[in-house]
Amino acid sequence: MESTVSGVGVIDKAAAILVAVEDSPASLAELVTRTGQSRPTVHRLATALELHGLLRRATDGRYALGPRLLTLGRVAADHWPLADSAGEALARLRDVTGESAQLYVRHGDSRICLASLESPHGLRTIVATGAVMPLDQGSGGRVLAGETSPEGWIESIAEREAGVASVSAPVVDGAGATVAAVSVSGPIERLSSTPGLSLGAAVVAAAREVAIAAGLR
Repeated sequence: MESTVSGVGVIDKAAAILVAVEDSPASLAELVTRTGQSRPTVHRLATALELHGLLRRATDGRYALGPRLLTLGRVAADHWPLADSAGEALARLRDVTGESAQLYVRHGDSRICLASLESPHGLRTIVATGAVMPLDQGSGGRVLAGETSPEGWIESIAEREAGVASVSAPVVDGAGATVAAVSVSGPIERLSSTPGLSLGAAVVAAAREVAIAAGLR
């Protein structure tokens, strides 16, 4: 029987497919049996998960966990203490700004969201923990790519997604190296076309709090 855990059906169904092959690979028919989902749904989601590297085809054609999970698991293991340390600072940032707050780390030519707290507003930015995004779009990516400003924050307007603005600041260690980026994001209509002016100082303060909490400074 199909079930929902998070209330976001497609995510729950995709997660169920991944869990279904956790112990052993499965054919399409076996996935249908193990998940209780319809064959068209399983085929559509398994194909999408394979394209993202979260599933792969074994030599016998059955579905197995994909190589991208190895990368994500390794990054999560390496950086999870940082995500734990950032919890209170991100919560304060969300409460002070009223906007969604995120923590990103760089991985190769991408960035990964280690932690994400949603704004209480009905209209808000939602970034899933574990989401992989480009470095060249959005203020968080630009911070991790090494972009700096005299104010200590970077803002972006509709770079990664239409209608969304964000402000980010680097989390730096004692040697001055950027190890993560703290961000707030939300709809442009609420943040305006110059979100850094109102949110920049709070984001910089939160990034500093994360560095201190993580023992980086």
